[in-house]
Amino acid sequence: MPKFDLTTIGEGQIRLTCFKGDRLVSANQLRMSAACSEANVAGLLSQLGRKTSWASKLPSGSLATRILHEYRSVGVDVSNVVLAEGGRTALYFMEPGEYPMPSRVTYDREHTPFRDITIDDFAWESMLDTELVFVTGITAALTQSTADVITYFVDLAYERGIKIALDVNYRSLLWTAQRAREVLGPIAQKSSILFCSRKDGQIVFHAQGEGVEVCRALRDKFGVKTVVSTDQIDGVYLSDEELGDQVFEVTQVPVLDRPGAGDSFVAGVIHGFLHDDVVQGIRYGQRTSAHALTHYGDLTRVSAAELSIPTTTDIVR
Repeated sequence: MPKFDLTTIGEGQIRLTCFKGDRLVSANQLRMSAACSEANVAGLLSQLGRKTSWASKLPSGSLATRILHEYRSVGVDVSNVVLAEGGRTALYFMEPGEYPMPSRVTYDREHTPFRDITIDDFAWESMLDTELVFVTGITAALTQSTADVITYFVDLAYERGIKIALDVNYRSLLWTAQRAREVLGPIAQKSSILFCSRKDGQIVFHAQGEGVEVCRALRDKFGVKTVVSTDQIDGVYLSDEELGDQVFEVTQVPVLDRPGAGDSFVAGVIHGFLHDDVVQGIRYGQRTSAHALTHYGDLTRVSAAELSIPTTTDIVR
């Protein structure tokens, strides 16, 4: 029996967010929180009763302590996080947008210890004592070194018959579509479940069609058993070797804070996937992402019991 249900690697960051109505150039106050896409997934799964471990490399100091506390507080094992002497903590700045202005992110991630990680930095036997390995395109995009480590992690897991989940999560500010395709294509071929939005599928992998057709095209292209695609408010799509193609309607909710909602969706789906019920997982993911949109912070804090609470705007007493 593996020690963990999920293990993952990603760069811990501090997110600094303008209050609504402020722009970064004129803001006098910023809201601070911890951030990391992979740790967000591990953190939500931990709250749902899963055993998870997150690996990273952070510079020793107060900001690293803040990041570690955030994810440790919800039960994520952080024993595989490496603390380095010197260096700086990755930051990103968020300007929340209101129609017609989009939200805007400014990255400040250069010269951090994580960008220069090597294979020798991590305890692979611990990280591979798991049922599923989760990786994202965000971490692979940072540098050649991070891409090499993610590829190594996936290759080891594949050789050992460990399930692999890839979230493409394409970030055009971090790399080109061509580079993403070169690095993530081989990982997708080894994956047990692939997360790729309809838009990312078209941009990165040139998948043809609309809606669930893109989802199916990705499954055919990579030979992966299960592909889950999101399409903003237009729907969630599933293309599965056994279940076929399915479309799930999206219910719009008021948006208080958008970052982390996609991670919450992925975590919910993986929760169901690990129970051999990806359809129920998608329903979990829709509930957890809705929770995420209505709360501040990248990490969604939700209990398993809350997934069955009826949707309401009343006070739960």
